[in-house]
Amino acid sequence: MKDLLKLILEGESLNTEQIARILQVSVADVEKGIKSLKDEGIILGWRPVLNLEKAADQQVRAVIEVRMTPERDGGFDTRARRISRFEQVESCYLMSGGYDLNLVVKGKTLFDVARFVSQRLSSIEGVISTSTHFLLKAYKEQGFLIEHDDLNEDKPRASF
Repeated sequence: MKDLLKLILEGESLNTEQIARILQVSVADVEKGIKSLKDEGIILGWRPVLNLEKAADQQVRAVIEVRMTPERDGGFDTRARRISRFEQVESCYLMSGGYDLNLVVKGKTLFDVARFVSQRLSSIEGVISTSTHFLLKAYKEQGFLIEHDDLNEDKPRASF
């Protein structure tokens, strides 16, 4: 199962037949393994890794640090789950250090993200403060280096 998961994560777009050949198992075994990983909640879904600068439908993304007070019986979990349900929230992490939650949020414009923070997020009971950091440029996304044409200009050129 561990080898199957590793291939899925690192094998780009391998189909079940290719995975079966690499692992030297049957296609049925691969399909059974994938189903098992889904049933156990290990595989939650499939998403491509995009270079958002080249995507036609660009969106603004921001990292938001949230300081909050824990609930008496639910700690941070209840509020974190509530925040995670907003469609603007791509990711939500409980953190150690100077703030409690780290959110990755998306919107069509800077104003959309700012409105979400001021009207929806900041108004949740127990939220003490937020700090928003807009993502300007990605150099690596989910383990994939993102090529930038403008970066090629900085490379040393051989001179003869």
